[in-house]
Order: sequence, then structure tokens, then C-alpha cells
Amino acid sequence: MASCAPFPNLDRTSAADLRDTEHLLSYICSCVPDPPVSTTARLAARRGAAASKDGVDRISGLSDALLRDIVSRLPFKDAARTSVLATRWRRVWLAAPLAVADAHLLDHWPPAPADAPAVTAAVSGALAAHPGPFRCAHLVSTRMDAYQPQLKRWLRILAAKGVQELVLVNRPGPREVPLPDTLFRIANLTCLYIGFWKFPHASHLQGASFPNLRELGICSVVVKDGDIDSLVARSPLLEILNIQGSMKGLRLVGQSLRCVQICASMVESITLVSTPCLERLILWEVRASPNPASGLRTRIKIGTAPKLCVLGYLDPTQHLLEIGGTSIMPGIAPSASTILTSVKCLSLKVCFGANDAMKVPAFLKCFPNVEALHIMSAKCDEPADKLNLKFWQEVGPIRSVVLRVKVMTICEFRGGQHELAFLQFIYQNARVLNFSAIVSANVRVTGISANQIFSIVQNMDSSRWARNFNLAILGSKGPEGGRPWKFQRGANFSNDDPFAPVKS
Repeated sequence: MASCAPFPNLDRTSAADLRDTEHLLSYICSCVPDPPVSTTARLAARRGAAASKDGVDRISGLSDALLRDIVSRLPFKDAARTSVLATRWRRVWLAAPLAVADAHLLDHWPPAPADAPAVTAAVSGALAAHPGPFRCAHLVSTRMDAYQPQLKRWLRILAAKGVQELVLVNRPGPREVPLPDTLFRIANLTCLYIGFWKFPHASHLQGASFPNLRELGICSVVVKDGDIDSLVARSPLLEILNIQGSMKGLRLVGQSLRCVQICASMVESITLVSTPCLERLILWEVRASPNPASGLRTRIKIGTAPKLCVLGYLDPTQHLLEIGGTSIMPGIAPSASTILTSVKCLSLKVCFGANDAMKVPAFLKCFPNVEALHIMSAKCDEPADKLNLKFWQEVGPIRSVVLRVKVMTICEFRGGQHELAFLQFIYQNARVLNFSAIVSANVRVTGISANQIFSIVQNMDSSRWARNFNLAILGSKGPEGGRPWKFQRGANFSNDDPFAPVKS
């Protein structure tokens, strides 16, 4: 993780900006995929360990294909060392599809600006040393503004050697460093993550395409309106799209997209134009303006997304929801064109003390088949006296939504009366509820412990609850507002409920 140095030679504003950049860089590096190698694996062994008690050399009996697979899972330096073990090992190493990660070429982490020449030379040496294929390159340790010729050469080598996975983060410095055109002609790529770059002008991308790309991450990249839309259109097999940063608008047409995640981003509008295979739309800290008082909101337009089953975190304070061309507002009666029956897992970020929370019923009515409902309770000092139990009881059709909820969780819980009123309403009407979890906000922030929350919940009128269910009460140890969202969490399709803070 990037350190937070005091920066004694900078004025307070510059130091704060640099510290924010370091935090952002740390977040981005935690979101990109890890190199597909084991930093703990070693081929070195105890004397005699390679042979069994009967004296048979088990290693030599392995096929070349299996040995290549073993070598390809080692960090580059260790993989290179195998070439001196024996003639056969050298032959194996020459043909093994290796992974090169510049972080593994360093003796320390994070890198300092003074490390840039050594890191650049090490990467150049590694790419030149291996005549065989590279399956992965993970380059996150260098300020590339001073090494653009080397970067272009690296990309040409990686393209020629069939690289499939590429993580390319320009360690900031300036964000105006343009991505080389060469990048957009690496046809074998299946996974690409880019961070802290400037997207090249559209005129430089004539004929560019990613025919095999399945996963794309774009983090803090300077883009023009339509750049990302165009890149998605040039990637016919793309399944996972992850975005962090700022853009005017996003219009998605993707016949193979299954998961879209947009995190820590400033976006005016997000439109699902035609996404027939999309299963997940995950939005974390997405807003239209850095100024909460601006009144600007991100417009989320859902057009064609018949398979969408996981959706969140919708935020009535920051988002305007539009389904089938209709804006979802309080008082709008649900209709066939404004409901998404496919959504089974829904997460909302709600400030229960704000008047915007009165939009929650309008949002819930759009998702009549929700089985897992997750609430992120946001801190709010704005009073909204109407949000009591009577309010929830009188909003009408959301009762039929709550009837189907099997799992309900609330995170960053503070024990406020508005939160308790919502919980009481859910518990009174959720007739098939099996499990609920209440996760209190960090006691260091609120001064309210999980034990105190337990006492508060105990005082609720459980005699009116619709049924018995398993209830877990936990305390968060994370930062206020919850832990930052990680792309890996949402793109893990083996987990059918990525929002759940704890599994039932």
C-alpha cells in the first residue's frame, strides 16, 4: 500500500493533493488483478527431497507440458533460475508462457520515484531474456511519462509473444500521458486493466479492436465522451467492464456483457442501451458532482437488460433512476414498463434522516421479485420526521415486494429511530425471511458498540414480526461508510450475492 508521507517540502494544499493521489493509486492497485503467479512457491528443495524413499526421481517423470505449467506459475526471477538446472529445464523454460510483474523485480514496495530507472531496465531485461511466450504482464511501478519509447517497445514485444493478460498502471505523476496506439493492436488480450493514462485520439484508433477481450478495467483514465462506448463496441466477447474515474456519460451496447462495475466515479449518466446478457450492475460511490450541495445527480437509465439480477448500490440522494424511458419518482404507479422482474439481489444506500429517503419506496416498487435486500445506511444529519413506521406502512405496494425477501441486511447501522422504523416494517411483513444481519458502524466513529446495538434491537417489538428468522448482529471494524468496493468481489460469479456482509 502506498505510504502517506508528510511531504515536508510541499505546501499544505500540494501535500494534500499528493496524498489523495497516493490513496487513489493504492485503491486502484488493490482493484486490479494480482499477477497469476505464486510469490511463495520455490523449486528449491531439501537435499534428497526430489527422490522418494525407493530412489525414484519423481520430477524427471513429469511431462514437459506439466513442467512448463509449473514454471509459468513462478515469479519471473525464479522461473529464469530453472533454466540453469539442466538441459531439459532450459528447454522447458524457453517454451514456458511466463508472467512478468515489475513489483517482483523490486526488493521493496512501494517503489520510490528514484526506482524508475532500475525498474524500467529490469522490465526491459526480462522481456529480452525470455525468447518464449508471455501470458501476463503486470506493470504498475513506473512513471511512464519519461519512458514512453521503452513502453512502446515493451508492448510490441508482448504483442509478438502473445500476451493475454495485461495490467498497465502509470504510476502518477501526470495523468496526461497518452496510451500508445500499439496497445490497441494486441489481438490476443483476454484481460486488460489500464490506470492513470490519457486515452488516445479516436483518429489514432482506426481499425483497432480486441477480438478476444473478456475483462476490461479502466481506472483514472482521461477520456472523451464516447471513448469507452467505442472500446466496448470493439470488444465483441467482453463480459466484465470495470470503471473508476470521471466521464460525462456512458452508453453501453454489449451483446456479451455480464458484469458492469463503476466505482468512485463522477458520471453524469449511465445508460444500458442494449445489454441482453448483463447480470450485474454495481455502482459504488457514483455521483455527478464532487460537491454534494450541487443538486446534480447521476441519471441511471435501464433499457434492455432482461437478465439483470444483481443491482446496487442505488442511492436516492445521488441517483435518478429511469426504467423503460420513465423516471422513477414518488407517486409514479408501477407498470409493466417500469419494473424489472429479473432482479433478485438489490442494494440501496439510504440516508434515513433525509427527505430523499422518501424515494426508497418508489425504487423498491420497481423490483417486485427481490429475494435479498441489502441496505447501506448513510450518515445524515438532516431531519425527516415523516420516515417513521407509519410512513412505511402507508406506502402501499412495497409490502408485496417485502413479502418475497428471504435475506435482509443493513450495514453502517447506528440505531437511529428512522433505521429502526424501517427494520420493524421489514420484519413485520417479510413472511419468508430466513436471515437478517445488522452490522453496526465502527464504534470508533459512532461511540456505539455492537453490544449497545444488540440492546437496541432487543427492545424492538418482535411480537409483531411475521416469522422467526436467524438474526446476526455484528460490529464493523472498517472506515465510516464501509470498506471500499473491490472489482474482484463483484465479478466473482461463483458468489451469487456479492453485497452480503456475511453469509447466512
